Amino acid sequence: MTDEQRPRKRDLLWGRMPTDRTISTEADNTVPLALRVGAAYAWRLLLIAAAAGVIIWVVIQLKLLVIPLLVGILITALLWPAFEWMLRHRFPRWLAIVISLLGTVAIVSGLVTLVSWQISLEWDDVQEKTVTAVDQFRHYLTDGPLHLTEQQIQNYLDQGWELIQQQASLLWSGALAIGTTFGHVGIGAVLTLFILICLLADGGGIWGWTTKIFPRAARPAVDASARNGWRTVVNYAKTQLLVATIDAIGIGVGAFLLGVPLAIPVAVLVFLGAFIPIVGAVATGTIAVFLALVYNDPWNAFWMLIVIIAVQQIEGHILQPILMGSAVKVHPLAVVLVVAGGSMIAGIPGALFAVPLAAFVNVVAVTLSSGSWKTGGKPPGDLIWSTVPRERLRRNT
Repeated sequence: MTDEQRPRKRDLLWGRMPTDRTISTEADNTVPLALRVGAAYAWRLLLIAAAAGVIIWVVIQLKLLVIPLLVGILITALLWPAFEWMLRHRFPRWLAIVISLLGTVAIVSGLVTLVSWQISLEWDDVQEKTVTAVDQFRHYLTDGPLHLTEQQIQNYLDQGWELIQQQASLLWSGALAIGTTFGHVGIGAVLTLFILICLLADGGGIWGWTTKIFPRAARPAVDASARNGWRTVVNYAKTQLLVATIDAIGIGVGAFLLGVPLAIPVAVLVFLGAFIPIVGAVATGTIAVFLALVYNDPWNAFWMLIVIIAVQQIEGHILQPILMGSAVKVHPLAVVLVVAGGSMIAGIPGALFAVPLAAFVNVVAVTLSSGSWKTGGKPPGDLIWSTVPRERLRRNT
């Protein structure tokens, strides 16, 4: 026992002996400060990781409810600018809901009709050209410098098809896959529509009920951070819609000018795929390269690839940093990482929802940690459930 750990003479005279707490405190003081700080961070990070794991497990178990809810929220964010404009111009809420839903159905139906029309016009020709191109490629492999046998070609094809199936299975059947049957998809679509209507019609009541879950003292902070987070999600949806439109126009026009068939369906696929940032437009754009290769020639496919790379460079170096960076306050590197992590955890749904969730969590954390909610200033935009006055939340505290 060291001198510091021995009972002091004064303590013995007054009958005071060192307690376990005193000994523990003195023992802690012998541990280096850096190690104590590291251990404090470590157990807190482990606790956060455990909580996140429990949340992910619960979400996986309730995936048939969570996916429609997230889809409904994302569609609501897409519709919100036009819906909010109609409310500001004194449209009745029911009329704004009807116009929003019918307008969305009209746009989707128009795109599907346009795609179906072009596919019906060019499908037979594309199918014939594809068979011809495959036969020519087979002859090149057997009669060309490689001198492969038919059995070797078939083995390579089988291996490639097996790899594609494995990757597709991982992508489609992620932890949060929508469902394995058409019944699940149908139920999810109906539930999504119901959630969308409820959010547009009675968002104020939903948010008012949600805030009552929290202690009264925490309600102003929860309200302010959620409002800021929602506005960020709306900005993300609005900006991503613009980015997806630019990607679709750029790649679609490029495919049309190069004489690639099915340019309109390719543009629609690029538009839908671009809602998965960074990688979506490239993955769907490769279909245009394949069509250019089998329908035209390798040079045509090369120029189609150049168009896709150019559009992607414009998105990656101009649109994403300037538009998306200012909209969601998330660095492009973080966007790539959260998209990759979301796809590994939950497949396509994870990649789709990763960025808006990350942006929402980031803004909520910054609002709470900075204490900006205490100023009482108006948040950047009203929440969809803005019918709950902030003053009422303050009166309840």
